[in-house]
Amino acid sequence: MAPAEPTYPVRSRSASRYDVVVAGGGHNGLVAAAYLARAGRRVLVLERLGHVGGLAVSARAFPGVDARLSRYSYLVSLLPAKIVKDLGLAVELRRRRYASYTPVGETGLLVDGGDEHRTAASFARVTGGTADLEAWRRFYAMTAQAAARIAPTLLEPLVSRTAMRDLVGGETWRELFERPIGEVVDERFADDTVRGVVLTDALIGTFADPCDEGLLANRCLLYHVIGDGTGEWNVPVGGMGAVSGALAGAARAAGAEIRTGAEVVAIDPGGEVTFRDGAGEHAVTGERVLANVPPAVLARLLGGGGDGPAPEGAQLKINMVLSRLPRLRDPEVDPAAAFSGTFHINEGREQLARAHAEAARGTIPGLPPAEVYCHSLTDPSILGPELRAAGAQTMTLFGLHMPARLFRADPAGAREEAVRATLASVNRVLAEPIEDCLLRDPDGRPCLEAKTPVDLEAEAGLPGGHIFHRDLSWPFGEPGRWGVETGFERILLCGAGARRGGGVSGIPGHNAAMALLS
Repeated sequence: MAPAEPTYPVRSRSASRYDVVVAGGGHNGLVAAAYLARAGRRVLVLERLGHVGGLAVSARAFPGVDARLSRYSYLVSLLPAKIVKDLGLAVELRRRRYASYTPVGETGLLVDGGDEHRTAASFARVTGGTADLEAWRRFYAMTAQAAARIAPTLLEPLVSRTAMRDLVGGETWRELFERPIGEVVDERFADDTVRGVVLTDALIGTFADPCDEGLLANRCLLYHVIGDGTGEWNVPVGGMGAVSGALAGAARAAGAEIRTGAEVVAIDPGGEVTFRDGAGEHAVTGERVLANVPPAVLARLLGGGGDGPAPEGAQLKINMVLSRLPRLRDPEVDPAAAFSGTFHINEGREQLARAHAEAARGTIPGLPPAEVYCHSLTDPSILGPELRAAGAQTMTLFGLHMPARLFRADPAGAREEAVRATLASVNRVLAEPIEDCLLRDPDGRPCLEAKTPVDLEAEAGLPGGHIFHRDLSWPFGEPGRWGVETGFERILLCGAGARRGGGVSGIPGHNAAMALLS
């Protein structure tokens, strides 16, 4: 549901002309603007909100609490080093030593990137042997090889399906591109916990059965393991807003004009863009228009209907500030280690399947699967000095299998129910309730906020609250094209809904700029 549009007096339309008009000031639009302005193009960026960055922003979410949270998107994997270098971005992406920790009864599975022997011992405790550890190593060796080969192609014109198959090799192609990833995981791994840890990367922001022949989960997994050739998920120092801030600075420094509070209300295939701000309605013309909006929104701005099936997001995001880290049931693991990586909560293979089935029936899962991590353990700069001294930490929770359909009839009531069920799920794997660790703001309110897909639809203009704008696509297509083309010669798609879009990557923005410049 789009926000209500304010009524303004209409001013006479100007005849301003630009080489490029970018509709939407999210991070991809800023990447495109920076590249094009550096190439000498006259560029205008129009952003509806009062700030740029889209979902890649930082905010002080709780009044009187000096903590800058990555409110929506929260980790960086897909952003290519080439874009950072090309645009001279002063961005630090900090590696997390611990990949993940998954509580299992009174112990847990710790994947320690700095101690292979400790990881092996943890696998032995949880699985009772070495078979799944060896399977884990083989599987991620395969995905690492795929990442190294696929990542460089993401900033080039599309390759064909056949060329991509030849590039990654026969076994990898079968396992990641042809067979449902759920079947592959079930075949390769025996332990339910290990299967679940692998499958979560196939379900982040994606409501899918990993055994479905449509292979949507495969596409999701692929984008989660190929980031910049390594697949590592890194912490942006200063929060996600530091990434968008650096991109906006690069675009402005190159000469791009950025206007916030300017909502695009119509796009004409001939290049005219109509927008509304506090002074009224205006129109500008671009030789090219780059749409940094979901495809469904672009279709509406062009005066048409939807573009394919209606998007549906499927996640619950909970932001928290803790007075201290919660205690674990596992005495062998320091909470600081467990929570600095991805902390998996009730995400075993069977638990994921049960939650998906419940959500598909239209009910909030009884034991919602989720994962958390504490940004401030890797980057304490997002906390004010008093909070740091007191031992406070931020905690970000991402809940799976929470499709928008569950929140349509009663958004507030369903959100409350989903939060209650999710916190109960968290508490089942801790040694104490997470509520006991929540920091209170100066008015005594717990520092916790939740965002459902319906909230994202209303606040960020994402149809269905889909964080990837629409279902992810394969990273191949018609050779020679960039995956940003639309049915109109003067209009290119530069947002997450472009082919090879999704995540905080800047790839669609780069590719739209390259398509225009070439």
